[in-house]
Amino acid sequence: MTSVVDPAGEPATPELAGSTAVGGADPQIPSGGAPGDGADSYPPYVMPEPDRLTRFVNRWSARAPRWLAPVAALGCIAGAVGYTTLVDPTDSTADAAPTCLLKLTTGLDCPGCGGTRAFWYVLHGDLPAAARHHILFVFALPFLLYLYVAWAGERMFRWRLPQLRITPAVVGVFLAAWLAFSVLRNLPWAPFAWLYV
Repeated sequence: MTSVVDPAGEPATPELAGSTAVGGADPQIPSGGAPGDGADSYPPYVMPEPDRLTRFVNRWSARAPRWLAPVAALGCIAGAVGYTTLVDPTDSTADAAPTCLLKLTTGLDCPGCGGTRAFWYVLHGDLPAAARHHILFVFALPFLLYLYVAWAGERMFRWRLPQLRITPAVVGVFLAAWLAFSVLRNLPWAPFAWLYV
């Protein structure tokens, strides 16, 4: 008969001897072994059944015509263009609705400050004024438009336009540039003060 010894070197009590293996290891937890011998394997993950809402959305999207999503996105774009054109955000102040809480409370430009005004200037063909209000928005706009046209063309007309590869590294670089722009535009000396709106 083998006696079980606890880590302190004392003989284990019967309760301890029945519940642990030598060295205090729990017999219920796999203890390694060669890969593939079953000692370190776990049961496979089983996907749960989707709920009613998910099943409804999946059924609806499977039956919806291919043109519906691009047309819905185009409707959102048209709404943004119409709102920006009618409101004329270039005449609004920081406390005008819809307001920017950071600008209203601190006087600092937030990362998105000037985006709507830049869009208004783009719609009116004044790219220098648009770049002054939000240069990163003006930089990103042609890429966003191309992404939409390539996606909508493939969905609706089976066009095969070259797809832009947006990797995590590209997203990281753009977000880092946006963060730097957000900081630099709030510096109170030239040339950064030109970016403050």
